[in-house]
Amino acid sequence: MNSSDRKLNQEHLLYLASLYKGLNRKELGAALGRDPTKLFPPTGNPKLDYLVKLSELLDWPIGDVAMAIWNAERTNSEPGLGETFEALNDSARESHRKGEFAKMVHIAERMTAIATTPDQRAMAAHRESGGWDGLGRYVNQLDAVRRGLRENPTNQDLRLLLQVNLANAYYTLWYLFEARAMAKDLIDALVTSPPETRGARAAQAFAHYVLGNACLRLGTEEPEGSESWANAAIESLSKSRDMYLVLADQYDSDPWRGIANTCTGGLLEAEVELRLRDPKEAVKILSDGLDTVTDTDNPMFGDRLESYGWWCIFGCSITLRHLSGSDLQRSMAVFTNKGYEIADKLNNWAMRERLFTMEFLQRQRLNDLAGFSVDWTIDNEEVKLIVGTMGRFPMFRNTGWQILQTATVVGSH
Repeated sequence: MNSSDRKLNQEHLLYLASLYKGLNRKELGAALGRDPTKLFPPTGNPKLDYLVKLSELLDWPIGDVAMAIWNAERTNSEPGLGETFEALNDSARESHRKGEFAKMVHIAERMTAIATTPDQRAMAAHRESGGWDGLGRYVNQLDAVRRGLRENPTNQDLRLLLQVNLANAYYTLWYLFEARAMAKDLIDALVTSPPETRGARAAQAFAHYVLGNACLRLGTEEPEGSESWANAAIESLSKSRDMYLVLADQYDSDPWRGIANTCTGGLLEAEVELRLRDPKEAVKILSDGLDTVTDTDNPMFGDRLESYGWWCIFGCSITLRHLSGSDLQRSMAVFTNKGYEIADKLNNWAMRERLFTMEFLQRQRLNDLAGFSVDWTIDNEEVKLIVGTMGRFPMFRNTGWQILQTATVVGSH
């Protein structure tokens, strides 16, 4: 985008601001701290203080103002001559299979450009959300899924997929009550209209997965209600695991077996919370399970490998809540080391967010026990990952800042 385009965008925003606030040009200049005859910089590149003042006039977030000004043209998103929606949809699926998520987003944008029906526009949004999910851009994923649902697709399987993916996006971003409510509504609706197709049955299993995990995490957020949350988690995670195992056997799907394995790990944590299982026993089961990941003769990938990454998170959670002393230190080292290894292999930002948060909680406990701040050293690569995690998870930003402000940064080798 050239400077003249940016200037036109700024002129439009200034017009909207003056209309919204009822300001004349002189008053607008005063509010922006600029000469009324030069309401925006001649280069078309405004500075931060200008963006802040304009965002206050519009009552918009600064990021939205910046996007409205720069709003780069996406020339590579235009559909090619003769491209069909079906062919682009196949390409998007292939990109997802290959892990080419940025390409998947661009293909989805081309799908949107030629979509002619609500179902096509909803499918384009669904493909776009899958690309953002793979890139770890969960806020973008949330927006894409919402757009898809606004199209009110007539294809019920597609609508169910969008609904459950919206619930999962809320869960991933740590909006736990929203995730729980959406998943519960979806499950309740399917009770009166039992799913019959493969897609609908998978959506039902995933809804139970989201509900179970949201309840499990709400138990750590609200300790006074931990028992009721753990009971709810066991009910939903058990149903999800059983549904996925049936689907996996029927359709010979290893990814679904992986999700079922994640449920098994979550059930261990819930059982500990209900005192149905000893914490050290659960930690040992989870730790022993990680040995499977190091089997070089049968390397893991995809959802199967990811499931053991989540076992690391469950292990950390049990450890922080129920172990102490050397047991806590040793167990946390095992789970965080293996967790980061799996997260890096999968480039899974949601897993990184949980691991950074768990380590931060462990560090806080050490500080409380010692009565002073215990040294924490991170390298440049970890700084990059923390910054990337802060950008992807609004709820993590405060924790990320505290890590960066208290840890000692050393050069990585």
